[in-house]
Amino acid sequence: MPPTSKPLRKLGFLTIGLFDETDPRRGHESTLSIIELGERLGFDSAWVRHRHLQYGISSPVVVLAAASQRTSRIQLGTAVTPLGWENPLRLAEDLATVDILSGGRLNPGVSVGPPMQYERVKHALYPDTADAEDFGYERVRRLLAFVRGEPATDFSGTEGFEAYSDRVQPHSPGLAGRMWYGGGSLRSARWAGEQGMNFLTSSVVKAEESEDFAEIQLSHIRAFRAHHPEGERARVSHGLVVIPTDTASAQQRAKYEAYAHKRMPRTTAPQGPARMMFAPDLVGSSAEIAERLHAHAAFREVDEVAFALPFTFGHDDYVQILTDIATELAPALGWRPSV
Repeated sequence: MPPTSKPLRKLGFLTIGLFDETDPRRGHESTLSIIELGERLGFDSAWVRHRHLQYGISSPVVVLAAASQRTSRIQLGTAVTPLGWENPLRLAEDLATVDILSGGRLNPGVSVGPPMQYERVKHALYPDTADAEDFGYERVRRLLAFVRGEPATDFSGTEGFEAYSDRVQPHSPGLAGRMWYGGGSLRSARWAGEQGMNFLTSSVVKAEESEDFAEIQLSHIRAFRAHHPEGERARVSHGLVVIPTDTASAQQRAKYEAYAHKRMPRTTAPQGPARMMFAPDLVGSSAEIAERLHAHAAFREVDEVAFALPFTFGHDDYVQILTDIATELAPALGWRPSV
C-alpha cells in the first residue's frame, strides 16, 4: 500500500434497484433484501439511485423508509436525488420523516441541473412553469435551509383548532450534517465545500483541466476540502464500480468481464459536448482490485466508499459481489466491520 493511502473507514454500496415492469414488487423486494444483506455483512451504508420513467427506483425515499424498518444500524442514502424533479419544501418533509423513522440514519445526496430528457417531460412535470424553473444551486440552498429548520413561512401559532409551525415538520436536528452533494466538476466541488455539505464523487467526472480520470477526481476532492469549513476532515465518499470475482462461478466471471469490456470504450476519451469522463469498471480478484485502488490517486485521498453495483446483474450476482467486497476486498483496503 502506498504510504499516502488511508485505511478504509466506511464501507458502502450503491444499487439502482432494477425491476421487471410486469412484476415490480419482486425487484423492489430484491433491493430491500440486498440492503438487509449489506447490514448483516457489516456494511456501513447502502445507497439507492433515482430512475424516473425507467425500470429502476423512482422513489428512493419511499424505498429507504421501508428499508429503515427492516434494518437497525446501516446508514441509508440517495446517490443522488436530481433536484430538478423535486419541490425542495416537500422533499425536506419527506427526508425529515424518514430520518426520524430510521433513528437518524438517512444520508440524502442531491444534484442540480435540468431533468434528463427535459424537453420530452417538462410539460408533464411543470406544465405551467417549465420555462421559468431554476435548476441551479439555489434549489439546493432552499432544501438545505428547510432541512436546517429555517423558516418556511412567516406564520406560526394557532388558527382555530389547528396549530402551525413556521418550519418544516418533523424537524430532524442531525439531518443537515448528513446532506451530500454529488458533483463531477470543479465548480460543483468548490460550491459543495462552501455550503459545508459532504461530497459524493463517482465514476463520472467532467474533463476540464485533464483527461486523466484519477487526476480530475483528485482535483475535485482537494478543491472541495479547500473550500470546506472543516478542511481535510470534510467527508468525501468515493464511488467506483468494483466487481470482485473471488467466489464467482465461471459463468459469472465471464458475464462480469463481458460487461466491463462493453463499457470500456467510453473510458478512453471525454464523451459528448460536456466532455464527461468515465472510470473503467474494476473486475478481478479482490487482491487485484485492491492493488489498482491503492494506485488510484483520488482513492488514496478518501476513507469512505460507496462502491456501485453494476446495473444489469441478477440478485444472486449482487449477493456474491457484496459478500466478496465485505469479506475480501474491503479488509484488503484496511476496513473492519463495526459489528
